Amino acid sequence: MRSVICVHERFDAVWPFAGDYWRELWQEEGCEFYRTVEPGARAPRMTPDPASVQRLVLLGLPAGGEDLAPFTALEECFHSSHRDAPTDGLAKAAARGVQIIAHRVDVYWGQSVAEYGLALTLCGLRRIPQLYAAMQQSDAPWEYTPAVGKPGQRGAQFGDDTRFTSGTLSGKRVRVVGAGNIGARYASWCAAMGADVAIWDPFAPDATFAAAGARRCFHLTELVKDAEIFVPMLPLKEDTRGLIGSDLIDRLPRGCLVVQVTRALICDTEALYRRVLDDELALAADVFDEEPVALDSSLLGRHNIVHTPHNAGRTKEANLAWVEDQVARFRPR
Repeated sequence: MRSVICVHERFDAVWPFAGDYWRELWQEEGCEFYRTVEPGARAPRMTPDPASVQRLVLLGLPAGGEDLAPFTALEECFHSSHRDAPTDGLAKAAARGVQIIAHRVDVYWGQSVAEYGLALTLCGLRRIPQLYAAMQQSDAPWEYTPAVGKPGQRGAQFGDDTRFTSGTLSGKRVRVVGAGNIGARYASWCAAMGADVAIWDPFAPDATFAAAGARRCFHLTELVKDAEIFVPMLPLKEDTRGLIGSDLIDRLPRGCLVVQVTRALICDTEALYRRVLDDELALAADVFDEEPVALDSSLLGRHNIVHTPHNAGRTKEANLAWVEDQVARFRPR
């Protein structure tokens, strides 16, 4: 059995730990590993005697007809490349009996994104990033206790902003859109920490809601109306773009914390940002409608916004999980 992995470094720019980890997993049973930076590189030119290869992995390389035809003994093939690369060779290879390992979506970074969403939630509730930054500018963050106390206002060791959802996650009404690989994880952790969790997802089975410790909500209008923490956790597709429209954004209760870690354009961002900038909502976001966010954007540095630069998903662990998911679907040797 001859196994070959061909990697272009443009793939390493997206999944920097994946190629070498794949080689590590296959090394014990034997594999050849080829890496290139050549712009026009093709797998047959990288691989000595391609006609004797049975398992082929192409990472960042084209999979056109001319790329796979020389691999005449090929039994299984996985391909992941940039959008403009030819892939017509995959169908031709499948027609001659080659098992094409399909690229699954979003199963590998679910843990990373869900954890990040939970972290942003806690940061939004307690204003952790704002206090971190403020401590470097002055001693004011330490001045908890006023000369004369007033009910419900700043007091000893109390630095939350009560105009917005704040304090503990326990007891909060968390409302999640999407019970997929990310949303269900996030919901289960919030429930475990004592939150009242409801999820809207018309496609998820009832067992998903039970496993997450969440109540199933059948209508988005019902989901948003009492939300203290609102978390849309869907992939961006044609049927999810703008799903949370301005009508739903405007129904969110004043002070609600909105958490965004999948794709910003699931929501009507114009309506969302308007309410956030008007101090009606708080926002904890890793994703935005335009990225990078302009340095002069009104969204940056606000008292009611926690922001990070779209890095929730691509942990080292997500890289490794990506590889493990593909490798598991090759036939055992």
